[in-house]
Amino acid sequence: MLIGVPAEITAGETRVAITPETAKKLKSQGHTIRVQSGAGVAASVPDDAYLAVGAEITDAAGAYAADIVLKVRSPLNGEIAHARPGSVLVGMLNPFDAAGLQRLAAAQLTAFALEAAPRTSRAQSMDVLSSQANIAGYKAVMMAAEQ
Repeated sequence: MLIGVPAEITAGETRVAITPETAKKLKSQGHTIRVQSGAGVAASVPDDAYLAVGAEITDAAGAYAADIVLKVRSPLNGEIAHARPGSVLVGMLNPFDAAGLQRLAAAQLTAFALEAAPRTSRAQSMDVLSSQANIAGYKAVMMAAEQ
């Protein structure tokens, strides 16, 4: 299966949807991973780190041409134009944004909003809300200590 990881273009977003370690695991399972050039730079992950684990570096169109597209945030209008109808989009897609969901549906994407996953022990490994809250808490302590 072809898995694409486009760069995040939302202002202030520094995360990337996949780490080189996760790319390595997916690659070992037989998947092809295409990461948009520069997608990990804001998260301190250079393209070479993805290349070292067998991922391919591509442009935005190449990342969106995948069977499954992994994003941190919902794609913006200009990004949706790159998406291949019938592909799957996984990320934090703001499931309460009706207009945004309508744009995804109009692009004929199957979308999975990770923040809509149930917050149970069974789904804990997919619970993006708790993990991000945990990181935000650590970051707040670091910022307070610096001040």
